Amino acid sequence: MQSKPIFRIFYCLTIILLSFSSISAQEKKALQLEDYGQWNRISNTSLSPNGQWITYAYSPNDGDAKFYMRQVAGDTVYSAINASRVSFSNDNRYVAFLVSPAEEKAEALRKQRKPVNRNLHIYNLSNRSVEEIKDVQSFSFAENSEYIAISKVQSDKDAEHSGTDLILKSLKGGTVMNIGNVSSYAFNETGKLFSYLVDADGDTGNGVYLLDLSNSRTWSINTGEYTYSQLSWNEAGNTLAILYGKTPEGKVQRENTLLISSNLSAGMSNLSSLTMFSQAPNNFVISEYSGLNWNDAGTQIFLGIKEQEDELKKEDELKANVDVWHWKDDVVQSSQIVRANRDKRATYTAAYNVNSGKLVQLQTEDISVRTNDKSKWAVGFNDSKYSSLRDRPSGYADLTAINTETGASKRIADEVYHFMGLSADGQYAAYSKDTQVMIYQFETGKTTNISANTDISFENTEFDYPVEKPVYGIAGWSTDGDWVLMNNKYDIYAFSLKSKEVKNLTDGVGRANDIRFRLTQLDPEADSYDLSKTLLLSAYGEWTKKSGYYEVQMGKKPKALKFVDKMIGRPTKAKDADVLMFTQQTFEEFPDVWVANTDFKNEQKITNANPQQAEYKWGRRVLVDYTDKRGHKLQATLALPADYQEGKKYPMVIYFYEKMSQRHHQYSMPTYDDRPHMSAYASNGYLVLMPDIVYDMGKPGSSALDDVTSAAQKVIDLGYADPERIGLQGHSWGGYESSFILTQTDMFACVITGAPLTNLISMYNVAYKRTGNLNGPIIEWSQGRMGVSPWDDMELYRSQSPIHHAQNINTPFLILHGTADGAVDWNQGLEYYQTARRLGKEVILLSYPDEPHHLGKEENQKDFQIRMKQYFDHYLKGAEAPVWMTKGVKQLDKKRTKAEEMGEGK
Repeated sequence: MQSKPIFRIFYCLTIILLSFSSISAQEKKALQLEDYGQWNRISNTSLSPNGQWITYAYSPNDGDAKFYMRQVAGDTVYSAINASRVSFSNDNRYVAFLVSPAEEKAEALRKQRKPVNRNLHIYNLSNRSVEEIKDVQSFSFAENSEYIAISKVQSDKDAEHSGTDLILKSLKGGTVMNIGNVSSYAFNETGKLFSYLVDADGDTGNGVYLLDLSNSRTWSINTGEYTYSQLSWNEAGNTLAILYGKTPEGKVQRENTLLISSNLSAGMSNLSSLTMFSQAPNNFVISEYSGLNWNDAGTQIFLGIKEQEDELKKEDELKANVDVWHWKDDVVQSSQIVRANRDKRATYTAAYNVNSGKLVQLQTEDISVRTNDKSKWAVGFNDSKYSSLRDRPSGYADLTAINTETGASKRIADEVYHFMGLSADGQYAAYSKDTQVMIYQFETGKTTNISANTDISFENTEFDYPVEKPVYGIAGWSTDGDWVLMNNKYDIYAFSLKSKEVKNLTDGVGRANDIRFRLTQLDPEADSYDLSKTLLLSAYGEWTKKSGYYEVQMGKKPKALKFVDKMIGRPTKAKDADVLMFTQQTFEEFPDVWVANTDFKNEQKITNANPQQAEYKWGRRVLVDYTDKRGHKLQATLALPADYQEGKKYPMVIYFYEKMSQRHHQYSMPTYDDRPHMSAYASNGYLVLMPDIVYDMGKPGSSALDDVTSAAQKVIDLGYADPERIGLQGHSWGGYESSFILTQTDMFACVITGAPLTNLISMYNVAYKRTGNLNGPIIEWSQGRMGVSPWDDMELYRSQSPIHHAQNINTPFLILHGTADGAVDWNQGLEYYQTARRLGKEVILLSYPDEPHHLGKEENQKDFQIRMKQYFDHYLKGAEAPVWMTKGVKQLDKKRTKAEEMGEGK
């Protein structure tokens, strides 16, 4: 008899809860541009060596970054604003970081032409106290954590000397030593010795000094009226190298002496060994423009030499300003102009052999080199036979093995396009020829084709540029020097360097499950893999988009540690503890910071950067499988509106570039830039589709047309999209593709194209302004994928150039371009606008003066976000068009007509 009332109560309670849930959902807001400012990124993440402390900062789109320090298993103990350069002491007792003033204060200082300096905070993790030191430019803990060195900002910004005050603070005793005019400093490996260079006004007291921290005794290693630089300790921490010198009158380059002070140790009674060397090749000097880099054994120093020049007198300078573009130039003038400052400081690599006192020049004008810190061998790359050839891609070189002790060389191979690096121990060099992997052994001079040891192909079949195909690459080298590890599309194989043995390290699990495995090294100082131990593998599901990590031992199957429907970031391991820090994200889940054990157990979420997201409508993503007309099996990721109702057809924006489905689990961060944000559009009732594109050589536009329209049609067929309300947006290469598609189909209601290539012929013949290189090689052999020049097949270029099909346009479109674009020339946008305008097409060009390839000024980013949304809302949702769309904006009125205040057209 009691069941009926109970049922009624339960029924009524359920109705109330459902109603509350519905009301709660209805109360969520649609995400608008004015809401973006509160969204945070995470920066300055670091783990203490023992894994017990963690730091992070929330950096909002608007405002100052908030920095936090906390125990992993506790709460925040300290916070600050605008922290940077975070560093823990190795004994886990201190964390130090620089703090910049609040942006409002910094802006006021800049307006007053005053310096904006940073302060150093040293936080004691034991007693929770903090010390602040003002006006600091850099700092460094000693390896043994007993001292911290603090370099102050130079007080006189007009000083001709580079030295500044340095504070050397004992972290155990609390004593402080002040040293003046220090230009460079470094602790040795043990933290027992501290070296520094002095650069003072008038060169008074200039020199290199050594402080023995065990007894506070200071040694002057060398002093004089010279400039001292390039302070460098060897790995053992018992030998110091420095350059010192002067620039002779009438010369350009400083003539340096290499000074080596050996047998240094704490408590020493004298400076037992000093070596000085200055004998560079004829008319060359040892240059301060290159660092001094020790090999691991401490037997060699790699340095730079530079040709001496006579100073050009003012009266001898050419008064005319002319650049001579010559057909024999290997590097075109535009590139030389961009690289001029870098080229002034360019040096040739040489090896100084400490024991023999011999300097061996390794690099020349024609030969660049790759050295190794663990062996006496280097690889030389000579491209002189190929650099002048205009009908093939750059990058080919003849390889030679160079003995860095003697300078003797022998040929490895000719005409190599894909060099794959040196082994960790420096005993082997690897390269590929026609997708065959070749291993060269330096000592024997023998080359082995290890690909011949298996019938497995390592060719990167996804690489679709019209150049020699590469392989998937070397995964690593074994610590014992016996194996080279090779990536297949999915699995990893171990090739013996001593025999023909080949092992599948991942036991075929990758291929069987379409999971791409790659080795992950947690030790940032390791350069090889110990195959006797368990190895960590990153894992990515080709079709599921799952990601995570596995572990594997040689001879066993990989074991999943964490493999989920999310995007798992690369982990960082605490130096001395089995603790990992990583991120995980989905379209709906911001990539907050998590910690876990090294087996990914005992996960703990550390940050909560964007709790405000709960107040807003937010969509979700689904994967869409489709096949294009050429028969390729592809995927797209589709964001569904926040209030998606099955069976209802929605307006859709398509955003694309090349392959995009790998972003399926990528969080859509609201930020100020020049692209549509999937979260914002989904929040406002749109579908957002991001499809994959694969290319046929010579048909980049046609390939994009096939794959974008095929993906769109699939979404229509699945019942998601309204076929009458679909728009496109692409930027740069995506701008080219959207501009081409615009001319080939009337499938779309509107198109927005940003920084677009529109005429492949004219684009081929202008410079990529950021680098100065000409665009021809990019169009022919790189992203353009044309495979030939316009002069070889002009009709092919016309067929793939949007501008040559502009007469077919029936769709309204909007062009975005910055006048200072250093990648795609602004005239490409102008050409397209003028052509379409002449043909009577509905075209608008939003030209932003002095803006680069992507809009950089926040006010312009916001402006374009508003206009882009208005454009899509009008053509895809039927919203009334604002005045700038219906009538345009006169130049004299442009300061008066903000996009959000313009009202609607009549």
